[in-house]
Amino acid sequence: MYPLLNQLIKYNSPNLGMLILDVKGNFFKQVLKYSQLYGKSSDIIEISLDSNVRYNPLDKPNLNPSVLANRLKTILELFSPNNSESYWLDKVQDILTESIKLCRLYNNGYVTFTEIHNLITYDDYYKTKIELLRNVFLSGQMTYEDIYNLYSSLSFFENEFMNLDERTKSILKSEISRITGLFVSDYNISKTFCPQKHEINFKNFDEVINNGKIVVLNMNIAQYKNLSKIIAAYLKLDFQSQVLSQLASNSKVLNPTIFMCDEYHEYATISDADFFAQSRESKCINIISTQSYSSILNTLQNESSVKVIVQNLVNKLWLRTDDVYTIESAQKQIGREDKTKISKNISENAAETNYNYFTNSLASRKSNLSETISTQIQTDYIYDTNFFTQNLETFTCLAFISNGNRILPPCKINLIPYFKKSETPKNSKNNLKII
Repeated sequence: MYPLLNQLIKYNSPNLGMLILDVKGNFFKQVLKYSQLYGKSSDIIEISLDSNVRYNPLDKPNLNPSVLANRLKTILELFSPNNSESYWLDKVQDILTESIKLCRLYNNGYVTFTEIHNLITYDDYYKTKIELLRNVFLSGQMTYEDIYNLYSSLSFFENEFMNLDERTKSILKSEISRITGLFVSDYNISKTFCPQKHEINFKNFDEVINNGKIVVLNMNIAQYKNLSKIIAAYLKLDFQSQVLSQLASNSKVLNPTIFMCDEYHEYATISDADFFAQSRESKCINIISTQSYSSILNTLQNESSVKVIVQNLVNKLWLRTDDVYTIESAQKQIGREDKTKISKNISENAAETNYNYFTNSLASRKSNLSETISTQIQTDYIYDTNFFTQNLETFTCLAFISNGNRILPPCKINLIPYFKKSETPKNSKNNLKII
């Protein structure tokens, strides 16, 4: 990934916007190194608890409340991959939709995780805000749209949510607080992702795409597991929406963009399947690496989505793996070929055979030997399972890549690590090499 990152940052384009998700916390160091090397340090936007960037994922006044609520539902699905009961998640989305409506009405259109948490968790807080909205309504300061949204939210909370039994309400509140509670319990998290409206200095990816900025999520998933997944999912969704919205604009020139993620299975979401399928027209380059296809499947719990993601990645490099699902997928994509199978059979015939009781064996006379060799053509995978599990050495891989016009024949290639000099290995005149 580092050599590719080096080439992309070095690329002389002022409008090459990038989103980089750093799972481990060490990728950001290379981003800083290359950006300093090529004079692009001022283009770095670091999203972390230690930076000065303030980002509110819910500050999207142009998005419908149901869209924002659906994004939260998507994140909850990451935390509950084995939850086959859709009632809870669907009901959570309804609650979040109406909460966002209310929050926008009493908070001048500004929504934060803190407000959503307080509104749903604490009944007294909800009643206080409803009383505030009542006074605003009586003063005649609401538009027809505001009155409609207020009536819709009140009808939902008063006639549906409040009438649920306590056990059901507790479960729903618990599901929502799995996300919102993170932003309430920690000061640094609240300061970074629930700031005051005037403190926000990173709003969306519009500037990133138009001015060639590089957004990096620098948040070690081992230290901030759930928070890291929440912010990564929101950054991806914002990025994907902005990239695809270029197609709907009247601009004749589309700015190229880059999405890069190491250990992609940690941040994979089902929405990626649709984005990868549509992003080529928007000139978005997606570069991801993962331990195996099974790792992505374990996160998404949806084999169809995994297949869509994989088939939309044109260039693939498979390193040594023991994962059967990955091997079978690679074999099917590369295809089959006719292979010659040779079998040999040797038989002995004797006219007289006697049993020797002393040596406890058979003794033959007038015997002859015959050998049968048969050849047949069978269709089999071009690369067998042993090739993936045993024949791929360290720093070698099976490449399935394109030259831009056509797919090149799959072949084994040598990979030169970024920390070693670019030297062509001996006896490798016919081997491709990738630095």
